[in-house]
Amino acid sequence: MNIQWFPGHMAKTRRLLAENLKLVDVVIELLDARIPASSKNPEIDRIVGNKPRLIVLNKSDLADSGISKQWADWYKRRGIPVIFADSVRGTGLNTLINQLKYLMRERFERDRQKGRRFRTIKTMVVGIPNVGKSTFINKIAGRAVAATGDRPGVTRGKQWIRLHPEVDLLDTPGILWPKFEDRETALNLAFTGAIRDEILDVVELAAALAERLSAEYPELFFGRYRLQDAEGMSGPELLEAAARKRGCFLPGGVIDMKRIADIILDEFRGGKIGAITLEKPVWDETEDKNETGDKDGAVSERQDTAERQNDA
Repeated sequence: MNIQWFPGHMAKTRRLLAENLKLVDVVIELLDARIPASSKNPEIDRIVGNKPRLIVLNKSDLADSGISKQWADWYKRRGIPVIFADSVRGTGLNTLINQLKYLMRERFERDRQKGRRFRTIKTMVVGIPNVGKSTFINKIAGRAVAATGDRPGVTRGKQWIRLHPEVDLLDTPGILWPKFEDRETALNLAFTGAIRDEILDVVELAAALAERLSAEYPELFFGRYRLQDAEGMSGPELLEAAARKRGCFLPGGVIDMKRIADIILDEFRGGKIGAITLEKPVWDETEDKNETGDKDGAVSERQDTAERQNDA
């Protein structure tokens, strides 16, 4: 499946980011906690440069907590401040303001020594489409100040927002890069909804996701769709088996592959299959590869989740 998506307004947004960077003190970069590597726009590093930056791994409630611990350690070892957040419920966002103040501490001290009065911290939120930027902004601001939606590309222009009495925020549209360098990155973005389903073959996409989940989270996937003896099935075979369990048929008893594909994609994106992370951090050869994530604990948590879902 060839996945490419780079609407014209995203090229304009990329230029807009570079032009307006000088107006802000700190860049807040939102990533999807389920795909921290794939949801990171590689051009952001080049555009932002040495500007202070805070990483927010959003949708952490949908991610595997065991693997999230590994990502937390990965960022910590690189001296990168990171927050794990659920912007819908507001979990993890209570530390945001203090983190911004910490990143600005040297600037504040220089201003104090020069006798300058307090001024607000000016920030910019950047991230790929559908990573939850607008929901994040509205939750911090405590009111609806940014348009939200479950489709990528809702935000189209820039706007200044009083995020907090001490923080002003420049909102910008999400951006993707022109070409995905590998198929796995493209698939991860498509799985999580960062790319419009309308330009994809959703049946082929759901089949790829089913095959991936059956290999990495079999207890959750098989439990959700009550599949037995499904180990080793191909993606299309898994879709057919799940369709039979869910009663997805067209007239004449033909399996409705489009319907079961939509169900699997929607349930994965909504966390109904379980807490799932599709990427683990890659450690440098010089690092201690004894990751802090409790793998046994993560497996136990997945099994508990599967049992609760099967009982539902």
